[in-house]
Amino acid sequence: MDMLLPAARAIGERLKARGETVAVAESSAGGLISAALLAVPGASAYFLGGAVVYTKASRAGLLGITDADMAGMRSSSEPYAILLARTVRARMGADWGFAETGAAGPSGNRYGDAAGHACLAVSGPVERVITLETGAPGREANMRAFAAALFRLAAEVIE
Repeated sequence: MDMLLPAARAIGERLKARGETVAVAESSAGGLISAALLAVPGASAYFLGGAVVYTKASRAGLLGITDADMAGMRSSSEPYAILLARTVRARMGADWGFAETGAAGPSGNRYGDAAGHACLAVSGPVERVITLETGAPGREANMRAFAAALFRLAAEVIE
């Protein structure tokens, strides 16, 4: 997690300076995004909450996303990542929503995505969503790569 702290600190400082808040929905990163943001002293000024949305049950229970909301959409996709970011932002009343969904490894997911596949989204006054492919099977390394890529995306969007 040490490699994530400088990026999380920079995002936290930017949010605090702007008086803005963030909420996080992540799946394959397993809480690393939230943990890195919370490791920064003073995180209560900008961090409203986070959820590890790893299953259909957690998606419905934590974010209230229904099967109808998912019509024509699958997990581990850009449309799903932006839905997560928008939903966590709205439910928490945050200025920004960060989301990650993917396949950490060591194998791919049931949708045919290889290990190292992740879709990352930032929702706020500006929205952006990207797909990352690490090409690596290492679960822990992919989890860190997903979190780091989300922080890079957020830094680009929250200028």
